[in-house]
Amino acid sequence: MTTYYYVLASQRFLLEEEPFAEVLKERTRYYHEQEREIDFWLVKQPAFLEAPQMLTVKGKCPQPCVAVISTNQQFITWLKLRLEYVITGQFEAPSESIPEPLASLVTA
Repeated sequence: MTTYYYVLASQRFLLEEEPFAEVLKERTRYYHEQEREIDFWLVKQPAFLEAPQMLTVKGKCPQPCVAVISTNQQFITWLKLRLEYVITGQFEAPSESIPEPLASLVTA
């Protein structure tokens, strides 16, 4: 099982009101320069929110929502500090209620 960390926000906030595309481009460029594998993904309407244990979290976020999911906890913490109006958390996958999330992710 892998631990995934996430930042969750409304699509409008993250993709329209914030200059978030620039943040992802810069982070991707940095990873390529450092020859690091990309460990974050931008996902619209993330399926992990449909798991029974995630319904409370889903209810707190305006819909439609978007998530940045990563295996790098420090990156998610940095995003939380940068963006402010987001929800953060973590989940383990694959599990009985959350399948392997990377199978259906859209890469950043």
